[in-house]
Amino acid sequence: MSDRTFQPDIGIAHEMADAARAAIKPYFRTALSVDNKLSSGFDPVTAADRASEAAMRDVLARLAPDDGILGEEFGITDAPGDRRWVLDPIDGTRAFIAGLPTWTVLIALEQAGQPRVGVIDQPHIGERFTGWPGGASLDHGGVSRALKVSNCDRLDTAIMATTDPYLFEDGERRAFEAVLDRARLCRFGFDAYAYAMLAAGGVDLVIESGLQIYDVQALIPVVTGAGGVVTNWSGGEASGGGQVVAAASRSLVEQALEHLSDAAV
Repeated sequence: MSDRTFQPDIGIAHEMADAARAAIKPYFRTALSVDNKLSSGFDPVTAADRASEAAMRDVLARLAPDDGILGEEFGITDAPGDRRWVLDPIDGTRAFIAGLPTWTVLIALEQAGQPRVGVIDQPHIGERFTGWPGGASLDHGGVSRALKVSNCDRLDTAIMATTDPYLFEDGERRAFEAVLDRARLCRFGFDAYAYAMLAAGGVDLVIESGLQIYDVQALIPVVTGAGGVVTNWSGGEASGGGQVVAAASRSLVEQALEHLSDAAV
């Protein structure tokens, strides 16, 4: 399949990303009030998160009113068909609060439960990563180029990433550290931006757990469209979230799973 098959939906996704950019940018690196969505623990949300999702929902109301929506901040809007947009208005709110430009806007079109189109957008840097079945691209500074993962197929030469090793449960952390000990190097703190860098060929392996559907749906078309592989820690379907491993090659995923599968749930 070519991107022409999905061009109308990519166009809708890009309009949503444009709207989210306009809504978010006035808030970035300003004094923000931060609310905690959890009574135990810390799950921050800001006015920027809410403004971003509201702006994207306005686009959908205009361009795709019959499609369903699942958004992190405003929940589910049901629809009769099998099309649903899955939105994370700011993935990496902690980074956003800290003024770090590694947060992103995540947009996915899900059909029959599977993500078909995905967008990872970084408004401050101006990078937009788009994926669809059979391809992926990066738009930056008015230039578009195809994305391709690296040719890494060995764990001992892999650059790996995770958001925060302290987010793993005890058994998960031990499994992650077994992979970490065998990798070339690891970087922390990038949230969904790590998957964008995987699609661009800079990072070779990303390992996470505790992901929600809206955390992962947009990432899968971008990574797989660039030639990468995304599975759960058992080697199965990852679109429901939870424990996720993404890599530049099937061989690299399998090497990681040798250590992760014992902690799979």
